[in-house]
Amino acid sequence: MDLGIAGKVALVTAASKGLGLAAARALSEEGARVVMCARDPDTLARAAATLPGEVLAVPADVTEPAAPGALVAAALERFGGLDILVANAGGPPQARALDVTDEQISQAVNANLVTSVRLVRESLPHMRAAGWGRICLITSISVKQPIPDLALSNLARTGLWAWAKTAAADVFASGVTLNLVCPGLHATDRVLQLGSPRDRLGEPADFGRVVAFLCSAPAAFISGSAVSVDGAASSGLL
Repeated sequence: MDLGIAGKVALVTAASKGLGLAAARALSEEGARVVMCARDPDTLARAAATLPGEVLAVPADVTEPAAPGALVAAALERFGGLDILVANAGGPPQARALDVTDEQISQAVNANLVTSVRLVRESLPHMRAAGWGRICLITSISVKQPIPDLALSNLARTGLWAWAKTAAADVFASGVTLNLVCPGLHATDRVLQLGSPRDRLGEPADFGRVVAFLCSAPAAFISGSAVSVDGAASSGLL
């Protein structure tokens, strides 16, 4: 299938490893020109070198308030536009619901809710002007089935889902789709470090291809969805 995104400009954040890198690589393999960011310049440079297409690597901590605007500006300066946004950020630490502190909640909400909202706000005017855009927010299966020892992730990412569900309806008429992709356990460094209760983990490369499809031309009528990529781990019906 031709995804119709060759030559499109994509911004992928927190993209030096794990699912962010998988998404960036899948988009690059489909011919998109990719702007990617991460905090560590050396790790980012090594990751960028593995992508097959045109890449701009911008060292940045996407959770800093000024970073989203700077990243969008870098995409415009280098490639002249922005068509695709894949918003990603590292997950908060493990914690049970009654053990979280106010400071931890603020940090989690900033990283896993507000940061994505900032990225969408900065990207959207350029997509609306072009009459075409794809926004994909990487969250977690916890937006559908809370994970007991990841209360901070449950809180922040579910809040983002509520925001995204309403925002998707506001932007659809302008040719822009907005979806969540909700991973379960994949064979990333973070999951392997935490330890996995499952015998089979998802392949990050396969996850990246799901993201690429949601950012494609044929996915024009998929919007306001939270797409589970979890190997049947969640048991809910919605």
